[in-house]
Amino acid sequence: MGMLDGKVAVVTGAGRGLGRAHALFLAKAGAKVVVNDLGGAADGTGASATPAQEVVNEIKKAGGDAIANADSVAEWDSSKRIIDAAINKWGRLDIMVNNAGFLRDRMTFKMSEEEFDMVVKVHLKGTFACGRWACIYFYEQSKAGNALIKGRIISTVSHAGLGGNAGQANYAAAKGGIAALTMVWGREMAKYGVTANAIAPMARSRMTLGSSTTAGIMGEKPPADGSFDVWAPENISPLVVYLASDQAADITGHVFTVMGGKIQVFIPWTLGKSVDIGKRWTEQELHKRIRELGDLSMPPFPY
Repeated sequence: MGMLDGKVAVVTGAGRGLGRAHALFLAKAGAKVVVNDLGGAADGTGASATPAQEVVNEIKKAGGDAIANADSVAEWDSSKRIIDAAINKWGRLDIMVNNAGFLRDRMTFKMSEEEFDMVVKVHLKGTFACGRWACIYFYEQSKAGNALIKGRIISTVSHAGLGGNAGQANYAAAKGGIAALTMVWGREMAKYGVTANAIAPMARSRMTLGSSTTAGIMGEKPPADGSFDVWAPENISPLVVYLASDQAADITGHVFTVMGGKIQVFIPWTLGKSVDIGKRWTEQELHKRIRELGDLSMPPFPY
């Protein structure tokens, strides 16, 4: 018996890299999978049905069940078609994995409006759009008394969005928004039996290899000596499977990171030290005492 036997999952951006690994692992655990991928290049241009279909073929060859879908997550109606694909094919949806995205890195003072809008549209709006349609389905199933559907939403964020990364204002803003959205969904959907979590993966992918901010850090290929590949995308997927399972019903509203064999949980924005003078501050008093709050220089990047 697989951990996800009888479940139906949607994975966006599943034609390559992390999404492909997630789709394969979900299928191996028993889930039926909608493999969604627009099939574009690393910068979001172009389209091809081939990547998604190749993953479907892999799943079926291994004895699983899957269908390909090439709708865009960034368009309102087409994002609904992604969700409908699962329901129309198998009569249900249990797991929504938001993974689609691309990069257009550039320093803020060189970034165009289009470069900002397109990255935010695919990552942030695409995650919201697919999550919204999934939430509507989960809500309706709960109201109808269908105890078999306990929805799971698992989204992809990034250290860039949680700690800021030079040259990635568009990407970081979108990923930070997804982290906040995850906490919102965790609160909104809890009473309907739905969990929402996110993962900030530390893994090799087409995006990391193509980004000037991460290229070279993770290596272009697995170790030649066959030793443990710390940066393999497959290292992330077991957490996706677990969070999608019934065993993780009490885990929601969190952001995790995985690097190799290490897993950590992010602590959301929390208040640090305080100084209270019991009256309105003046600029001069702030200058004298604000550093009592601690080191206010740029915080370290959250690797």
